[in-house]
Amino acid sequence: MAIILGVDPGSRITGYGVIQCQGRHQIYLGSGCIRTSSEELPGRLKQIFDGITEIIRQYQPDEFAIERVFMAKNADSALKLGQARGAAIVAATVANLPVAEYSATQIKSAVVGTGRAQKAQVQHMIQQLLKLPAAPQADAADALGVAVCHYHTSQSLIALSGRATARTYGRYR
Repeated sequence: MAIILGVDPGSRITGYGVIQCQGRHQIYLGSGCIRTSSEELPGRLKQIFDGITEIIRQYQPDEFAIERVFMAKNADSALKLGQARGAAIVAATVANLPVAEYSATQIKSAVVGTGRAQKAQVQHMIQQLLKLPAAPQADAADALGVAVCHYHTSQSLIALSGRATARTYGRYR
């Protein structure tokens, strides 16, 4: 049974989603957005760090997953996004959480089945997968998608590890 904190970073809005994994089931614990109010980037980064730190304190996750930076058309936006990711990752490492990173394509594939899914499709699938009464806000849905992607990736690696061990064991019998 693991609690996973997923984060969709942004310098103005950072989404977060927390799920608990029990066997094959994923249980929704909470989600939302950290909305920064400072106009200066250093102030926004501090708000992201403080917000993630508080979420970690509140939910006590075992694992942390975050979306990777993609190359945007605007280099300045990509740099700010990278700094927002950094603030969130530092909060996780200060709390001694293992950090996993996933591309937007990996996340969409894990949640919707295609890496080119639209935001509305991600919101709908997150609502269905986690049995939510309504679709979560877009940034929170994306963060929940990061957590779901991490869970599925972890389960796949465990399954592959078990099969590899079984094959290896079988060879030497």
